[in-house]
Amino acid sequence: MAEPTANPKTTERSLSPSLGDSTKVPDVENVEHAKTAPSVGQPDPQHGQKPALQAPPWIAALSQEERHNLEKKLKRKIDLRLMPAIIIMYILNYIDRNNIAAAKLANLERDLNLSSVEYQTSVSILFVGYLLMQIPSNLFLNKLGKPAIYLPCCMIIWGTISAATAACTSAGGLYAVRFFLGFVEAAYFPGCLYYLSCWYTRSELGLRTAILYSGALISGAFSGLISAGVVSGLDGAKGYSAWQWLFIIEGVATIAIAFACFFVLPNFPRTTSWLTDEERTLAVWRLEEDVGADDWVGRKEQTFWQGAKMAFTDYRTYVLMILVFCIVASGTVTNFFPTVVNTLGYPRIESLLLTAPPYVLAVIVTFANAWHADKTGERYFHIAIPMCVAIVAYIIAATTTHIAPRYLSMMLMVPSVYSGFVVALAWISNTMPRPPAKRAAALAFINAVSNCSSIYASYLYPNSAAPHYTVAMVVNCVTAFIAVCAATVMRFILSRQNKKLARGEWVDGAINVEGFRFKL
Repeated sequence: MAEPTANPKTTERSLSPSLGDSTKVPDVENVEHAKTAPSVGQPDPQHGQKPALQAPPWIAALSQEERHNLEKKLKRKIDLRLMPAIIIMYILNYIDRNNIAAAKLANLERDLNLSSVEYQTSVSILFVGYLLMQIPSNLFLNKLGKPAIYLPCCMIIWGTISAATAACTSAGGLYAVRFFLGFVEAAYFPGCLYYLSCWYTRSELGLRTAILYSGALISGAFSGLISAGVVSGLDGAKGYSAWQWLFIIEGVATIAIAFACFFVLPNFPRTTSWLTDEERTLAVWRLEEDVGADDWVGRKEQTFWQGAKMAFTDYRTYVLMILVFCIVASGTVTNFFPTVVNTLGYPRIESLLLTAPPYVLAVIVTFANAWHADKTGERYFHIAIPMCVAIVAYIIAATTTHIAPRYLSMMLMVPSVYSGFVVALAWISNTMPRPPAKRAAALAFINAVSNCSSIYASYLYPNSAAPHYTVAMVVNCVTAFIAVCAATVMRFILSRQNKKLARGEWVDGAINVEGFRFKL
């Protein structure tokens, strides 16, 4: 985006009475910048850091208390409109992706005559499609600028595919359905991470990411309860097996919710219609003020390949990739959690019910960890400490046969992995805040690579490895340890770059304006 001129034209409107009748507010499309504001693209590093941007006059005239109250009201309005919808969407996204584990306990393998390897392949192949589509989807979403249309459309398609799983009669049909399910579902989670980063500041992202990911945790809790009800009450109804009813019910529910979301979800701050002009101006300025650069440069400038190139040539992308990959790899046990819990020796209905408490605890721990990370502005210890707890949980699971300590390990492994994971996701947006095309590409790339672990993970949990799944637990321990090491390296890199910023030196990949610092 080109530098603003010294005297940009603005369109003035009378502000609402609550802000004072005599105050004027500039049009949101022409928020006034300082004369020396940096461009979003590639400023000249030889000139060092640029002065901070100037707030629109009416915002600058507010007292601290007035500004706080306005932002609080705005955030509440955004939260109520955005968060419930994306949580419900993610609950269904996660259920549709992982209900095959519950279907296994409902005789999917027997009815389709699947071998253990064929079942594991049907789990893995979803993540092949999931990996392929994430980067193109996020870049397209950034270019389109209409998440309120794009995300529900994708949801309708994956709900249809999920329901169609009930019609599978062979391993080949199951492979095809699972591949395309992953291909379409890939749009949602990385798209939502980018979506949230377009509405919330860096200090607000950790908690909102946790709120989003609570959808996965809630789905883990309720999926077991839903599956228990379907297996016990619908097996054989209308000539369909319990696993078929499972896919039909959850697929149809996904489609119904998707249609409702068309009328609820907002677009981006500059392109949404249900905010007033003043609220839209404040929403845009909050994001600019947070990092010292505008988050929107227009659709024509939101290029696919420039954003991808900037993400791929930033070495921090690969450190974050290793971090998130290893966290996800250590948490692949959650893809097979009903199977792992089943090794406790209880009947299948009781086993499905026992999958719920670890996810309920995970919701509480993840919220608390993310809230504290945002409150303190700290990231490293909120990732490293949970991963150390996960290491302990995996060691217990691999070394004991007693029911109580094994279930204790299951209660620990889910909350620890998820609580570290959501803070790591927020760290990506915190570290690569601008330009938006780069952030979109980095989020999609890192999330896509991290899910590669789910391709091989299914082969670590064959029936023959029960009840300890020793190889799987050892791999989980090692990857959790590597995640701690990667987080340590990332903290060292950002700490060094913050010292350069404090001295006024140019730092590649940073927002080189006065006051900007990376979160450690």
